[in-house]
Amino acid sequence: MNIKNIIAVSGLPGLFKLVASKTNGLLVADMDTGKSRFCSVRQHQFTPMETVAIYTDTDTAEISTVFQAMLDKMNELPVPSASGSHKELQKYFEVILPDYDRDKVFHSDMKKVIKWFTFLNDRGYLTAAPEPNTEEE
Repeated sequence: MNIKNIIAVSGLPGLFKLVASKTNGLLVADMDTGKSRFCSVRQHQFTPMETVAIYTDTDTAEISTVFQAMLDKMNELPVPSASGSHKELQKYFEVILPDYDRDKVFHSDMKKVIKWFTFLNDRGYLTAAPEPNTEEE
């Protein structure tokens, strides 16, 4: 799973790759075109994918754990469309994350997780193999 340096930027669709950080914002690159742009902290909020978690009945589950469960179940249970019905998304989440908190995880959260998963999986950022824990810098 390679979600390090992937950022969601408020007000902008999709996910971006972090290029550099500045005191007044971030330089992010579009994951399809590679085109960079500056996003000011005055206009945007930034959410690193590594910090995203889904509420469960006991605590939270990291997004990488949820994505791994989605990858593991992909052959037997295809990922539904993000525009699917609420019941359909609930049934899917009950399979991939059986103890998700039904009071705190809203329909919009489920749609966002599915959109992010599809976006990253289509671009090869998610793999079934575990990521090696080596630092090259």
